[in-house]
Amino acid sequence: MEKQEGRVFFSSITLTILIISLLSSTANAHNITRILASHPSLSTFNHYLTLTHLASEINRRQTITVLALDNSAMSSLLDKHFSISTLKNVLSLHVLVDYFGAKKLHQITNGTTLVSSIFQATGTAAGTAGYVNITNLKGGKVGFAAEDNDGLHSFYVKSVDEIPYNISILEISSPLSSADAEAPTAAPSQINLINIMSKQGCKSFADLLRSSKALPTFQDSVDGGLTVFCPTDSAVSGFMPKYKNLTDAQKVSVLLYHGVPVYQSLQMLKSNNGVMNTLATEGANKFDFTVQNDGEDVKLETKVDTASIVGTLIDQDPFVAYKISKFLMPRELFKVSNEESDAPAEAPKSSKKGKKKASPAADAPADGPASDSEDQKAADENAAHSNAAVTFTGVLFFSLFIANLVL
Repeated sequence: MEKQEGRVFFSSITLTILIISLLSSTANAHNITRILASHPSLSTFNHYLTLTHLASEINRRQTITVLALDNSAMSSLLDKHFSISTLKNVLSLHVLVDYFGAKKLHQITNGTTLVSSIFQATGTAAGTAGYVNITNLKGGKVGFAAEDNDGLHSFYVKSVDEIPYNISILEISSPLSSADAEAPTAAPSQINLINIMSKQGCKSFADLLRSSKALPTFQDSVDGGLTVFCPTDSAVSGFMPKYKNLTDAQKVSVLLYHGVPVYQSLQMLKSNNGVMNTLATEGANKFDFTVQNDGEDVKLETKVDTASIVGTLIDQDPFVAYKISKFLMPRELFKVSNEESDAPAEAPKSSKKGKKKASPAADAPADGPASDSEDQKAADENAAHSNAAVTFTGVLFFSLFIANLVL
C-alpha cells in the first residue's frame, strides 16, 4: 500500500513538472510581427522583416536580440535602393543570435564583445563580417558596429520589449553599415509573372501590374516565397471604374494586396483558416484579409467583398498563383457597410513631407477606419484567448493520458 502511494506521489510530482514545462514553453513563444505592431514608429522595419522573410526566422529562434530601426532610420536605408535580397542581408545583421536585454548591455565583460548575427549564422557573410561589435561607452552610452566597419556609428536608444532570455528588442539610432552585407547579391530567379498570368486568363490584372510600381515588389519576393491571387479578366473589367478613381499610391496598395509574402499551397489554404497579411501590410496599414474554407472551396474575405479561388495558374514552390473570382477590395481603401458598399474611402493624408523614394509600402495610405481597427484588436484578443484555451485543453488531456499510463 505504501509503495503504491509512493508511486502515486511520484507520478503527481512528475505530472506537475511536465505541465509547468509545457505551459512555460508556450508562454515563451514570441511573434515579432505582433510585438512590433504596437509600435507605429517601427512599422517600416516591421514591414520589411516580413517582406524579407526574416520575421519567420526570428520567430523560430529562442535566444535572440533584434536591433530595431525607427521609420526615419529605415528611410535612410531604403534611400540606398537595395534589392530585396541585399536588404535581407543588411537587416539580418541587425538580428543577433544571443540575448541582450538593456541591463546586460551595461554589464558587458571588459566593456566590449563580438556577437554573431543571423547574417553570420546563415553562412552568407564572408569571414567574420556577420559579427556585431557592442561596446559599453562612458556615461551609459552603448555603441554598435559591424565587425567589418571601423568606428561606432549607431547607438542604443531604448528597450522596446523584452521576454527574458528568449527575445529582446532594442531600438538603435541608425542602420549598421557593412560592405559585405550591402554588396549586390545575385539576381533572383525570374519567373515571368506577367506571361504566366496573361496566358491563364488573368491578362487584365497582368497589364495593371506591368505598368505599376508594385511589380518590382512581386518579382523580388518570388525566391523567398510568394502567393499571388489573380482576379479573372471579367473581375478586373467590373472593378476598373473604381480602380480609375484611386490615387497612384492607392493603386499600388490595392495591387500589392493581391500578394502574400509566403508560399501557400492550396492544401495549406484549405487547412489554415484565419487572417493573412499581404505585400501591402505595414504597421497600422493592416491590408489583411481572412481565409475561409468550406470543404474544397476556399474564400478570401476582406469585409468589403468575398472572392473564391477558381483555379491554379502555377504551383512551383516557393511561388504559387491562383485565379480568383473577384478583385479584392481592402477595407483601408473602400467603405464597409451592410450592403458591402464599393465606394472608395477618402484617401488618408500622408504624415511624411518631402518623401523622395517610390517605395510601394511607404506610399500606402496611412490609416484604415477606426471601427475596423477596433474590430481587429478584438479579433486579436479573441484569438489569443482561444489559443490559450486550446493549449490548456491539450495539456490537460495529455496529462490525463500520462496519468492513466502511470497509474
